[in-house]
Amino acid sequence: MLRNEQLSILREISQSVAFADDRHGKIGELIADGYVMKDGDLFELTAKGVTAVEEHAGASDAEEASASSDRLI
Repeated sequence: MLRNEQLSILREISQSVAFADDRHGKIGELIADGYVMKDGDLFELTAKGVTAVEEHAGASDAEEASASSDRLI
């Protein structure tokens, strides 16, 4: 199971967002687990990484909607 921080990194990679050097160790874990691959100086999601981001996108949207409705009450 991916942690929220790992999912955040996967989302950043999928959106081609640059991130701080201190997160490179965490990316190493994602590479070892098969979610990310390195292409030169860039990181790309593998099919497994894309699937993980897509699966958790719905959960993230539902959590945001729930939080928004809680604020409206």
